Amino acid sequence: MSHLKLIKHDSVEGVATLTLDRPKHNVLNIEMMNELNGLLETLTNDGSLKCVILAANGPSWCAGVEVADHKPGMVDEMIATFNGIFERIHRMAVPTIAAVHGACLGGGMEVAMACDIIVASPKAVFGQPEIKLGFFPPYAAIRLPQLVGPARAVEICTTGRRYKAEAAHRMGLVAHLSGEDNFAETLDNLVGEIKACSPLIIRLNKRAVTAHLGLGFKQALSNVSDLFLNTLMKTQDTLEGIKSFEEKRRPVWKNR
Repeated sequence: MSHLKLIKHDSVEGVATLTLDRPKHNVLNIEMMNELNGLLETLTNDGSLKCVILAANGPSWCAGVEVADHKPGMVDEMIATFNGIFERIHRMAVPTIAAVHGACLGGGMEVAMACDIIVASPKAVFGQPEIKLGFFPPYAAIRLPQLVGPARAVEICTTGRRYKAEAAHRMGLVAHLSGEDNFAETLDNLVGEIKACSPLIIRLNKRAVTAHLGLGFKQALSNVSDLFLNTLMKTQDTLEGIKSFEEKRRPVWKNR
Protein backbone atom coordinates (compact mmCIF):
# COMPACT_ATOMS: atom_id res chain seq x y z
CA MET A 1 0.00 0.00 0.00
CA SER A 2 3.05 2.28 -0.24
CA HIS A 3 1.69 3.84 -3.43
CA LEU A 4 -1.24 5.45 -1.61
CA LYS A 5 -1.14 9.25 -1.61
CA LEU A 6 -4.50 10.37 -0.27
CA ILE A 7 -5.47 7.72 2.27
CA LYS A 8 -3.44 6.29 5.14
CA HIS A 9 -3.91 2.70 6.21
CA ASP A 10 -3.15 1.07 9.54
CA SER A 11 -4.14 -2.34 10.88
CA VAL A 12 -3.63 -3.41 14.51
CA GLU A 13 -5.18 -6.36 16.37
CA GLY A 14 -7.88 -6.91 13.75
CA VAL A 15 -8.85 -3.23 13.52
CA ALA A 16 -8.20 -1.53 10.18
CA THR A 17 -8.14 2.26 10.18
CA LEU A 18 -8.45 4.09 6.87
CA THR A 19 -7.66 7.78 7.25
CA LEU A 20 -8.69 10.33 4.64
CA ASP A 21 -5.68 12.58 4.06
CA ARG A 22 -6.26 15.14 1.33
CA PRO A 23 -5.71 18.56 2.95
CA LYS A 24 -7.41 20.45 4.01
CA HIS A 25 -11.00 19.27 3.80
CA ASN A 26 -10.58 15.75 2.40
CA VAL A 27 -12.71 16.48 -0.65
CA LEU A 28 -13.06 13.21 -2.55
CA ASN A 29 -11.76 13.17 -6.10
CA ILE A 30 -11.65 10.15 -8.40
CA GLU A 31 -8.06 9.29 -7.47
CA MET A 32 -8.87 9.34 -3.77
CA MET A 33 -12.02 7.26 -4.26
CA ASN A 34 -10.04 4.69 -6.25
CA GLU A 35 -7.56 4.40 -3.38
CA LEU A 36 -10.41 3.91 -0.91
CA ASN A 37 -12.05 1.30 -3.14
CA GLY A 38 -8.78 -0.60 -3.42
CA LEU A 39 -8.28 -0.68 0.33
CA LEU A 40 -11.86 -1.74 1.02
CA GLU A 41 -11.58 -4.51 -1.58
CA THR A 42 -8.40 -5.81 0.05
CA LEU A 43 -10.00 -5.77 3.49
CA THR A 44 -12.94 -7.92 2.37
CA ASN A 45 -10.51 -10.83 2.07
CA ASP A 46 -8.98 -10.43 5.53
CA GLY A 47 -10.39 -13.20 7.70
CA SER A 48 -8.74 -11.84 10.85
CA LEU A 49 -10.48 -8.48 10.55
CA LYS A 50 -12.78 -7.40 13.41
CA CYS A 51 -13.83 -3.91 12.33
CA VAL A 52 -13.00 -1.07 9.97
CA ILE A 53 -12.71 2.58 11.03
CA LEU A 54 -12.97 5.45 8.57
CA ALA A 55 -11.19 8.45 10.08
CA ALA A 56 -9.72 11.68 8.69
CA ASN A 57 -6.88 14.15 9.16
CA GLY A 58 -7.37 17.91 9.14
CA PRO A 59 -10.17 20.25 10.24
CA SER A 60 -12.87 18.48 8.18
CA TRP A 61 -13.80 14.82 8.07
CA CYS A 62 -14.87 15.08 4.44
CA ALA A 63 -16.44 18.14 2.85
CA GLY A 64 -17.83 16.31 -0.17
CA VAL A 65 -16.91 15.18 -3.68
CA GLU A 66 -14.83 17.31 -6.03
CA VAL A 67 -17.24 19.62 -7.87
CA ALA A 68 -15.09 19.49 -11.01
CA ASP A 69 -15.71 15.74 -11.21
CA HIS A 70 -19.45 16.41 -11.57
CA LYS A 71 -19.01 17.94 -15.04
CA PRO A 72 -20.50 16.02 -18.01
CA GLY A 73 -17.12 14.69 -19.18
CA MET A 74 -16.30 13.21 -15.75
CA VAL A 75 -19.59 12.49 -14.04
CA ASP A 76 -20.12 8.94 -15.36
CA GLU A 77 -16.71 7.83 -14.05
CA MET A 78 -17.21 9.75 -10.82
CA ILE A 79 -20.57 8.12 -10.03
CA ALA A 80 -19.31 4.62 -10.89
CA THR A 81 -16.24 5.08 -8.68
CA PHE A 82 -18.24 6.68 -5.87
CA ASN A 83 -20.86 3.91 -5.96
CA GLY A 84 -18.05 1.41 -5.62
CA ILE A 85 -17.37 2.75 -2.13
CA PHE A 86 -20.96 2.11 -1.02
CA GLU A 87 -21.02 -1.33 -2.61
CA ARG A 88 -17.81 -2.36 -0.84
CA ILE A 89 -18.84 -0.95 2.54
CA HIS A 90 -22.19 -2.72 2.15
CA ARG A 91 -20.38 -6.01 1.48
CA MET A 92 -18.03 -5.64 4.44
CA ALA A 93 -18.65 -8.59 6.74
CA VAL A 94 -17.47 -6.80 9.89
CA PRO A 95 -18.73 -3.59 11.55
CA THR A 96 -17.73 -0.34 9.86
CA ILE A 97 -17.34 2.81 11.95
CA ALA A 98 -17.13 6.41 10.75
CA ALA A 99 -15.17 8.46 13.30
CA VAL A 100 -16.34 11.97 12.42
CA HIS A 101 -14.67 14.99 14.00
CA GLY A 102 -15.43 17.97 11.73
CA ALA A 103 -17.40 18.97 8.64
CA CYS A 104 -19.08 15.92 7.13
CA LEU A 105 -20.93 17.23 4.12
CA GLY A 106 -22.35 16.07 0.81
CA GLY A 107 -20.56 12.98 -0.43
CA GLY A 108 -18.66 12.88 2.85
CA MET A 109 -21.90 12.49 4.78
CA GLU A 110 -22.95 9.78 2.33
CA VAL A 111 -19.76 7.82 3.01
CA ALA A 112 -20.22 8.25 6.77
CA MET A 113 -23.81 7.06 6.72
CA ALA A 114 -22.82 4.04 4.62
CA CYS A 115 -20.97 2.80 7.70
CA ASP A 116 -22.79 0.77 10.33
CA ILE A 117 -21.97 3.19 13.14
CA ILE A 118 -21.15 6.89 13.27
CA VAL A 119 -19.17 8.18 16.26
CA ALA A 120 -19.11 11.97 16.29
CA SER A 121 -17.25 14.71 18.07
CA PRO A 122 -19.41 17.60 19.35
CA LYS A 123 -17.71 19.73 16.70
CA ALA A 124 -18.87 17.51 13.83
CA VAL A 125 -21.32 19.07 11.37
CA PHE A 126 -23.49 17.12 8.95
CA GLY A 127 -25.41 18.14 5.86
CA GLN A 128 -26.35 17.41 2.24
CA PRO A 129 -25.86 20.79 0.54
CA GLU A 130 -26.04 19.38 -3.01
CA ILE A 131 -29.35 21.14 -3.71
CA LYS A 132 -27.60 24.51 -3.46
CA LEU A 133 -25.52 23.54 -6.51
CA GLY A 134 -28.43 22.04 -8.43
CA PHE A 135 -27.82 18.36 -7.54
CA PHE A 136 -29.31 15.70 -5.33
CA PRO A 137 -27.31 13.10 -3.31
CA PRO A 138 -28.07 9.67 -4.87
CA TYR A 139 -26.91 7.41 -2.07
CA ALA A 140 -28.38 9.65 0.65
CA ALA A 141 -31.75 9.41 -1.09
CA ILE A 142 -31.64 5.65 -0.42
CA ARG A 143 -29.92 5.49 2.94
CA LEU A 144 -31.23 8.53 4.83
CA PRO A 145 -34.87 7.33 5.01
CA GLN A 146 -33.63 4.12 6.66
CA LEU A 147 -31.77 6.09 9.32
CA VAL A 148 -33.92 9.13 10.07
CA GLY A 149 -37.26 8.44 8.33
CA PRO A 150 -38.62 9.75 5.01
CA ALA A 151 -39.84 13.12 6.29
CA ARG A 152 -36.53 14.09 7.85
CA ALA A 153 -34.66 12.75 4.81
CA VAL A 154 -36.68 15.03 2.53
CA GLU A 155 -35.92 17.97 4.82
CA ILE A 156 -32.18 17.25 4.82
CA CYS A 157 -32.00 16.89 1.03
CA THR A 158 -34.28 19.77 0.04
CA THR A 159 -32.96 22.41 2.45
CA GLY A 160 -29.25 21.70 2.29
CA ARG A 161 -29.23 22.61 5.98
CA ARG A 162 -26.25 21.87 8.22
CA TYR A 163 -26.85 19.99 11.45
CA LYS A 164 -24.65 20.05 14.51
CA ALA A 165 -23.58 16.72 15.96
CA GLU A 166 -26.09 16.89 18.81
CA ALA A 167 -29.00 17.35 16.39
CA ALA A 168 -27.70 14.53 14.19
CA HIS A 169 -27.53 12.34 17.28
CA ARG A 170 -31.10 13.16 18.29
CA MET A 171 -32.44 12.28 14.83
CA GLY A 172 -30.65 8.92 14.84
CA LEU A 173 -27.96 9.60 12.26
CA VAL A 174 -25.15 9.57 14.84
CA ALA A 175 -24.96 6.51 17.11
CA HIS A 176 -22.41 7.82 19.62
CA LEU A 177 -21.79 11.47 20.51
CA SER A 178 -18.62 12.02 22.51
CA GLY A 179 -17.92 14.74 25.02
CA GLU A 180 -15.81 17.77 24.17
CA ASP A 181 -12.52 16.16 25.16
CA ASN A 182 -13.08 12.40 24.91
CA PHE A 183 -13.70 11.68 21.22
CA ALA A 184 -10.79 9.23 21.04
CA GLU A 185 -11.86 7.57 24.29
CA THR A 186 -15.45 7.11 23.05
CA LEU A 187 -14.18 5.53 19.85
CA ASP A 188 -11.63 3.35 21.65
CA ASN A 189 -14.26 2.05 24.09
CA LEU A 190 -16.56 1.01 21.25
CA VAL A 191 -13.75 -0.61 19.27
CA GLY A 192 -12.48 -2.32 22.43
CA GLU A 193 -15.80 -4.06 22.95
CA ILE A 194 -15.74 -5.36 19.37
CA LYS A 195 -12.05 -6.37 19.54
CA ALA A 196 -12.74 -8.63 22.54
CA CYS A 197 -14.84 -10.93 20.36
CA SER A 198 -14.07 -13.64 17.83
CA PRO A 199 -13.67 -12.37 14.24
CA LEU A 200 -15.83 -15.25 13.00
CA ILE A 201 -18.61 -14.61 15.50
CA ILE A 202 -18.49 -10.86 14.79
CA ARG A 203 -19.15 -11.69 11.14
CA LEU A 204 -21.99 -14.06 11.97
CA ASN A 205 -23.63 -11.46 14.21
CA LYS A 206 -23.50 -8.81 11.50
CA ARG A 207 -24.77 -11.34 8.95
CA ALA A 208 -27.65 -12.25 11.25
CA VAL A 209 -28.73 -8.61 11.26
CA THR A 210 -28.14 -7.61 7.65
CA ALA A 211 -29.08 -10.76 5.76
CA HIS A 212 -32.69 -10.64 6.93
CA LEU A 213 -33.57 -7.00 6.38
CA GLY A 214 -36.71 -6.65 4.32
CA LEU A 215 -37.83 -10.26 4.72
CA GLY A 216 -41.19 -11.18 6.18
CA PHE A 217 -41.10 -12.17 9.85
CA LYS A 218 -41.66 -15.90 9.36
CA GLN A 219 -38.98 -16.21 6.67
CA ALA A 220 -36.53 -14.06 8.59
CA LEU A 221 -37.02 -16.08 11.77
CA SER A 222 -36.58 -19.35 9.89
CA ASN A 223 -33.42 -18.12 8.16
CA VAL A 224 -31.78 -16.70 11.26
CA SER A 225 -32.60 -19.87 13.23
CA ASP A 226 -30.96 -21.93 10.49
CA LEU A 227 -27.88 -19.68 10.66
CA PHE A 228 -27.79 -20.15 14.44
CA LEU A 229 -28.25 -23.94 14.48
CA ASN A 230 -26.36 -25.02 11.38
CA THR A 231 -23.55 -22.47 11.20
CA LEU A 232 -22.99 -20.73 14.53
CA MET A 233 -23.42 -23.81 16.73
CA LYS A 234 -20.91 -25.72 14.62
CA THR A 235 -18.09 -23.24 15.18
CA GLN A 236 -15.26 -23.90 17.62
CA ASP A 237 -15.53 -20.36 18.93
CA THR A 238 -19.15 -20.75 20.03
CA LEU A 239 -18.24 -23.94 21.88
CA GLU A 240 -15.23 -22.13 23.39
CA GLY A 241 -17.52 -19.30 24.49
CA ILE A 242 -19.77 -21.75 26.33
CA LYS A 243 -16.81 -23.57 27.87
CA SER A 244 -15.07 -20.38 29.01
CA PHE A 245 -18.28 -19.16 30.64
CA GLU A 246 -18.66 -22.39 32.57
CA GLU A 247 -14.99 -22.35 33.58
CA LYS A 248 -15.16 -18.66 34.56
CA ARG A 249 -12.24 -17.58 32.34
CA ARG A 250 -11.64 -15.43 29.29
CA PRO A 251 -12.33 -17.20 26.00
CA VAL A 252 -9.44 -18.02 23.68
CA TRP A 253 -10.80 -17.46 20.18
CA LYS A 254 -9.61 -19.61 17.29
CA ASN A 255 -11.53 -17.78 14.54
CA ARG A 256 -13.11 -21.01 13.35
